Amino acid sequence: MGIGDIAREHVLQALAECDNLGRQAFLAKYGFKPARDYLLLHDGRRYDSKAIVGVAHRHANGRALGSSDFSGGAATVVPVLTRLGFRVEEGRAGKDPAESSTETRLLVSPAYGRAESRRHWADTLDQLVPFTEAKYARRLTEDQLDGLKQFHPEGQARFWGATPGHDRKMAGVSAGDVVLFTGKNHIRAIGEIGAIFQNRSFADLLWPPKQDGESWHTVYSLRQFEVTEIPYTTLSALLGYKSNFQYPGQLVLSGDRARAGIDGLLINTRTALEDAGAVAPPGEVRELPVERQHTRYTAVERAAQQVFFRRDEAALVIEFRETLTDTTVKRFSSTAGICDIFLSGPEGCELIEAKSRVERSYVREALAQLLDYARYAPSKVDRLAALFPQPLEAKERHLLHHYGIDIVHRVRQGVFERVPASDQARERMRSMWESREPGD
Repeated sequence: MGIGDIAREHVLQALAECDNLGRQAFLAKYGFKPARDYLLLHDGRRYDSKAIVGVAHRHANGRALGSSDFSGGAATVVPVLTRLGFRVEEGRAGKDPAESSTETRLLVSPAYGRAESRRHWADTLDQLVPFTEAKYARRLTEDQLDGLKQFHPEGQARFWGATPGHDRKMAGVSAGDVVLFTGKNHIRAIGEIGAIFQNRSFADLLWPPKQDGESWHTVYSLRQFEVTEIPYTTLSALLGYKSNFQYPGQLVLSGDRARAGIDGLLINTRTALEDAGAVAPPGEVRELPVERQHTRYTAVERAAQQVFFRRDEAALVIEFRETLTDTTVKRFSSTAGICDIFLSGPEGCELIEAKSRVERSYVREALAQLLDYARYAPSKVDRLAALFPQPLEAKERHLLHHYGIDIVHRVRQGVFERVPASDQARERMRSMWESREPGD
């Protein structure tokens, strides 16, 4: 019995399980990688086609197929799904790495205005909830508990929720989407969604509703969470809203507007890094060589040298971007991580890394990241530049110029100066920028 035995109802059951667990936990549970070539489209959402077929086989024949049990692609998975009435589209292969086919959404969630919201914040954001303890675990389904453990193997996590009035908005939300928790005219915290599911019993234990009140029955955990304080005016400028917009209710943004907020704030989600191969997905353990010691050790992830949200660098980048004209500003993700700025304009393409300080360690970090990211740029890189809040000392300036890297520093509010490397140094280093290691 093979994938030809799968019926439409079996695929729908696999899709429902993926929705219940969340994409990353679903892939990790069954041992699949994110789809690179073909995506299944259903109810406005995209799914990893091979993984869905592999799990649908369990509903048809009692055993899920693993990634190595069958081949995916145009000759196998696509005919099965299209025969059953599903739409399949070509995925990421050949596309700009900055354009993820499973696009990240941006939630703007009021969470710190009313007294009730602040109580919820104190109970499930200020502190971790030990969801594996009996009083919590017995209210979760087996799949929901497994999904939470995939993202939070230590058995505790931060949580937030949404009421039934937001069901339609929340239907497309999944692991890796970004949440901006708002209140008192500021973004109070930034989070990345892990597991997401509907469970009124579990939600009411976390956030007991008032008598005859609504349950926050759509529950999601936070893979990453960082408290911050960003004024609404900054967010509105990124999203294209009026400066006095007050964000009165839950928003779920997608497409260009979501990317503008996420990229503008330099948010680096673990999910995006996992999809790009920069870190290991949840539940995966990789062996990494330690050459200096000539030994081996196991690690849960490969260090990405990046943090979820860098407030100081984000503020600097936002200010710098406001000075740009006739340019397209993007970011792209790769096995090296997520770059800060990738510009395309009249003078070609430029890769820029921002740093909040000018000490040598920060300069060296910018140098290493620029040389690493340049190998994965979606188009030819004409310039590399490092962005700083103030001028560099001569020693640090010479270091970057030796490798053909321009320096851009802030002179005063809204004014930046470029100190370019020599054309000779830039040309000498260009082959290094564009070199790729085997397998990159």
